[in-house]
Amino acid sequence: MEHPNNTEQRLTDLEIKASFTEDLLDSLNLTVVRQQQQIDLLLVEVNRLRQQEPDGGPGGFRSLRDELPPHY
Repeated sequence: MEHPNNTEQRLTDLEIKASFTEDLLDSLNLTVVRQQQQIDLLLVEVNRLRQQEPDGGPGGFRSLRDELPPHY
């Protein structure tokens, strides 16, 4: 038969591990929420930038060689 103190110690150890696991899960959840907020903001910014494209759109690609530098 197991000694009662050994059982209590094992139970205490499991409670400590469960507590650390809950803290870790909370921390990871906060990280995921922050990342999703950043992704949402980036999607808004990408859409805003797409709306600023010249009328040529993606097919209207211009080479930098075709543009004159500002000093000409």
